Amino acid sequence: MVPAVIVVMGVSGSGKTTVAGTLARRLGWDFAEGDAFHPPANVAKMAAGTPLDDADRGPWLDAIARWIDATREAGKHGVVACSALKRSYRLRLARGRHDVCFVYLKGSYDLVAERMARREAHYMPLALLRSQFDALEEPGSDESPLVLSIEGTPEALVARIVKDLSLPV
Repeated sequence: MVPAVIVVMGVSGSGKTTVAGTLARRLGWDFAEGDAFHPPANVAKMAAGTPLDDADRGPWLDAIARWIDATREAGKHGVVACSALKRSYRLRLARGRHDVCFVYLKGSYDLVAERMARREAHYMPLALLRSQFDALEEPGSDESPLVLSIEGTPEALVARIVKDLSLPV
């Protein structure tokens, strides 16, 4: 079964936006950047170096879930870049949505920190990376995630997603 929506997840700096955007373009599917769903208060909090808590993330996750529902209800397919760090977050996004698939971009702290140090114009400071790894609950096999190492190029990761999920191109 081809998923209606693919959630590309992982810590900040793992390449979610690049991989998800590239995948959506390759498939001709809708794309959503999860960061765009954060309310201004969340962005300000992160920009100030304060990690978000579960209460902060609730409205953000609900907004992403509404995008997922709207995409599905329109009979479309979509790809969303979203950290989805905790199991409870993924359950919130997938609840009642059997056609939502998670792709976990997995990388070491050192590799992600190196990438974050090179990126420009992003509100998420490197200082918050440790909090992302501390909050991360890697998806279990019961969640049926596709787990990919971020050591490959974005194009190679997209090719692997297409192949492993048997997506039409």
